[in-house]
Amino acid sequence: MPAVTKLVVIDRDGILSQDPEAYVRGSEDWQPIPGALEAVARLNQAGWRVVIATNQVGIGRGLFDVASFNAFNVRMLKSLAEVGARVDAIFFCPHAPEDECDCRKPAPGLFIEIGRRYGVPLGQVLAAGDSVRDALAAAAAGCQPHLILSGQSAAYREGGLPEGLPPSTFVHRDLQAFADWALVHEPQA
Repeated sequence: MPAVTKLVVIDRDGILSQDPEAYVRGSEDWQPIPGALEAVARLNQAGWRVVIATNQVGIGRGLFDVASFNAFNVRMLKSLAEVGARVDAIFFCPHAPEDECDCRKPAPGLFIEIGRRYGVPLGQVLAAGDSVRDALAAAAAGCQPHLILSGQSAAYREGGLPEGLPPSTFVHRDLQAFADWALVHEPQA
């Protein structure tokens, strides 16, 4: 019997890196969230493939270019490697909301593309993000949505949940708590 591919899709800004109000524009904005890189390392060590799916509206609005986006990612990937972690790929939507594309979360396009590229049924994929739109996109694609109470959702750590969250969403205090959950609830062949 073939092994089950363990795949988790995570958002970038607000999950791995701090999410400033004025957009992450370049490598100088890289500021990891404490414990997040180590959480990815733990997932990797347990055989999970980790992929990033991120909206990058700043590209579509001309606030920064793809070269700046890539420079930020290089710095992030280097920091991940320093703690024994890795992400397999970074999928991104460069469009503004008015472009009405199918890849900008809450649309499911990025998740559908990831499932197609990795050959993994989306029902087996865990998806972790810090916003309702991340959870909506994951649920629309058939992934299991997880809300991480960091970044945009940090304010909900003291109670309550954001409106519009899909009812099937699991909620975790941070990426470390999500990793703890994932390591206990691994998909079975």
